[in-house]
Amino acid sequence: MAIEKVAVLGAGVMGQGIAAHLANAGIPSLLFDISPREGGDPRAMAKAGIANIGKLKPPALYRAADVGFITACNYDADAARLGECDLVIEVVAEVLAIKEKVFGWVAQNRKPGSIVASNTSGIPLAVMAKSMSDDMRAHFVITHFFNPVRYMQLLEIVSGADTLPSVSAAVAAFGERVLGKGIVYAKDTPAFVANRVGTYGMCSVFHHMARLGLTVEQVDAVFGKAMGRPDSAVFRTADLVGIDTLAHVIQGIHDSCPADEERGRFVVPAYVASLIEAKRLGDKTGSGFYKKVKNAEGKSEILALDLATLEYRPSEKVRFPCLGAARNAETAAEKAKIILAGTDVAAQFAWSVTADTLIYAANRVGEIADDVVNIDRGMRWGFRWEQGPFQTWDALGVQATADRMEAEGRVVPGWVKDMLASGRSSFYARDGEGSLTFAARDRSAPRVPRSVGQLSLADVKARGGEIDSNVSASLLDLGDGVLGLEFHSKMNALDDAIFPMYGKALDLLDADKYQALVVGNQAYEQGGTAFCAGANIMMVLMFAMQGDWAGLEGAVKGMQDGLMRAKYSKKPIVTAPWGLTLGGGVEVTMHSAATVACGEMYSGLVEVGVGLLPAGGGCKEMLFRYLGDIPPGVAYDPNPYVQKVFEYIATAKIFMSAGEAQDGRFLRVTDRVEMDPEAVIGSAKRAALGLVAGGYQPPRRKTIKVPGVSGRATLELGLYQFNKGGQATDYDVVVGKKVAHVLCGGDVPAGAVRTEQDILDLEREAFLSLCGNPQTQARIQHMLEKGKPLRN
Repeated sequence: MAIEKVAVLGAGVMGQGIAAHLANAGIPSLLFDISPREGGDPRAMAKAGIANIGKLKPPALYRAADVGFITACNYDADAARLGECDLVIEVVAEVLAIKEKVFGWVAQNRKPGSIVASNTSGIPLAVMAKSMSDDMRAHFVITHFFNPVRYMQLLEIVSGADTLPSVSAAVAAFGERVLGKGIVYAKDTPAFVANRVGTYGMCSVFHHMARLGLTVEQVDAVFGKAMGRPDSAVFRTADLVGIDTLAHVIQGIHDSCPADEERGRFVVPAYVASLIEAKRLGDKTGSGFYKKVKNAEGKSEILALDLATLEYRPSEKVRFPCLGAARNAETAAEKAKIILAGTDVAAQFAWSVTADTLIYAANRVGEIADDVVNIDRGMRWGFRWEQGPFQTWDALGVQATADRMEAEGRVVPGWVKDMLASGRSSFYARDGEGSLTFAARDRSAPRVPRSVGQLSLADVKARGGEIDSNVSASLLDLGDGVLGLEFHSKMNALDDAIFPMYGKALDLLDADKYQALVVGNQAYEQGGTAFCAGANIMMVLMFAMQGDWAGLEGAVKGMQDGLMRAKYSKKPIVTAPWGLTLGGGVEVTMHSAATVACGEMYSGLVEVGVGLLPAGGGCKEMLFRYLGDIPPGVAYDPNPYVQKVFEYIATAKIFMSAGEAQDGRFLRVTDRVEMDPEAVIGSAKRAALGLVAGGYQPPRRKTIKVPGVSGRATLELGLYQFNKGGQATDYDVVVGKKVAHVLCGGDVPAGAVRTEQDILDLEREAFLSLCGNPQTQARIQHMLEKGKPLRN
């Protein structure tokens, strides 16, 4: 069932988000809405929805121009156009009568065999399908997207008793392979998977914080990053979602789940009801559990709600011994172990909520989803937990945790005890073929499901595919003659252990041991956010503070030479970036035969933020990407091209999608973009094999014509104007002049011809001179201590 065009019914915020993400995938959509009550253009409301897409924060589109994939339609004027669509997604109000009216309209206008889906978050599929024809019921599913659609990976799919298996499979394949969503197969139960477990967790928070006398800020300090949850934690998340929406979900579960053993927890707290009555609904009304104000100095300040008085007060700094003890732990699992082993009130609170949630999730297996995998994925992809409940239980130790629960009088689900009694000590395991899980329904050990084409590096290691490793990188045999280079340093930053391993990989290619190399990692599976966050600036600072300029120059030249060797390797190298790809991460990405990038790639040559410039070939590669493909014999002015490159580097421009990175030439226009992060490595391997099969040959070396001294003067004039206008500090000008010197080719006349090595030498010279400046050293120190650039 090919899905090539989609109708989205309802141009509200959720409909806008779905249509925008379809556009990100290059799928045209028709966005339908009703006519304005006052008359006029019947498509005005749909057009307003499309116009609002460009205003959504964070941005809903990969590229602003992609809004052209969306067409405004009206239910009456454009009813016949519904027949153009292969998939129809209903996104109207959560009122059954309204949905039934819309489905009646769909039945009259859809083309035979088209798939119909509802984005409902709570109305049962069986209820909505009751009045549908047999054919429409057979082609009807629930597709529950999470908001914001572009950024939330979860897509819950619910099939009915009459839904054709081919329909469910087609929607899942489209959601995963085309839209890049993580698919969770939910049962037709209230709130489905993620909201059922996640809402219970929030209700458990409400209960135990009241029992222990904790504040809003204290709760968020515990159940944020410290416990492997998103920065928005509990109450900031409630403000983002909408406090009225949260209350609606809590009440809905309470009303719809009379047999739930924890039904008594699904109660809207009095302070939540008071906030709703006062129209303090969170971000959409400007205040909720938190409120942003201007203080007496005119600076922004975040106030927190006092739950006892419902008045706002300055946010408190939260300190608990267990949080301090966990601060330096590397992984979410390590942090959780330390916190839950504590004895202070925060540790008691964290344990109580965690124990509640683990038991509740285990009791839902078979009810809301068939297995632990779908529940874990729902919480990771829908609530952005670093580990799902069963992964968390494994990390804590299932037996030890169950013993503690029972010692406190809690009831551990029988199937969990059966698993332990059988000799199995965890919900997940690995054998020589990859990942296994435990099935509660029949006590079997099925494989963790993966889609065709996905390649797990963890499974490769489980099969004995790791052929070499050090503290920061590993070499993996990906099969079919393809070698993998995996980074696993902190934030996957480039350090003095990664490039020797990269060199070993290139040696293996040169020795014909492998026919291609893929450079990538899957740190997102452990809650990571970066393909590569750049070079290890602590190492740079140490060289500079010790005055070891020869050592620093050797390190920089080693990176330059290594990446040039990779670019011109006789065997194809395919890079596979995703997430944060900054500084040296961009340079690694660009020095390749091809790149397969995740759509959610946030990339920039950001070195100026710490008073430096790209010196691993970033300046060089950008110049050659802009100027190197101009046909020989064409008289051209290099200045506008170089000015654009200067703009990107001197302002530390970050491209907020792979699409933007292609427009800016961090990626080639021919590079493949995968919407699904879990598909990137597998797709990169296939791309590498395709290059091999096509008889890969490395690129020929090129030269470029540069602006020279006169072009540099133009850029320096711009820096002067920015400085006088207060948009650049004095030291920004110092750094900017160095960038301009490199990009314009050094002290040469306009039109001079330069090689790649010429630009690399200029990069290295400028980098070393900036490292010797105390202001650069201060900026690096500030970044290391504060995690953000120093403006001086």
